[in-house]
Amino acid sequence: MLEQYPNSLKIVFKNFPLGFHKFAEPAARAALAAAEQRKFWWFHDELFKYSNALSTEKIFEIAQSIGLDIQKFAADMTSPPIKQRLAADIQAGLKAGVQATPTVFVNGWQLKNRSLESFRTIIEKELKKSGKDER
Repeated sequence: MLEQYPNSLKIVFKNFPLGFHKFAEPAARAALAAAEQRKFWWFHDELFKYSNALSTEKIFEIAQSIGLDIQKFAADMTSPPIKQRLAADIQAGLKAGVQATPTVFVNGWQLKNRSLESFRTIIEKELKKSGKDER
């Protein structure tokens, strides 16, 4: 969708670690710590490859494999700003009615069907409302 609407779309990612997943919260803090070194998406993608086998060791292994400064990464993972950012993401999710992950919104509309056609339909609708039809 970003390729089709490069001037109109922006992705905003919010963390919403689910309590039943033992490593969801540490993984979310780790991703935010990776973002401090401009490697959020790289780290994010690697985390999801190992989502069923996460551990503290695996989180640090991923960090090392993508070239993060491990000392900075470890410090950032437990820093107050990272914890506050995660708490703010969780509160935003609760306020928006998020109950599961992933949850996707387009201009405040939650997509129940996350097919490409569903994305395209709501994006087109929102672009027409705003007068910014890119096509």
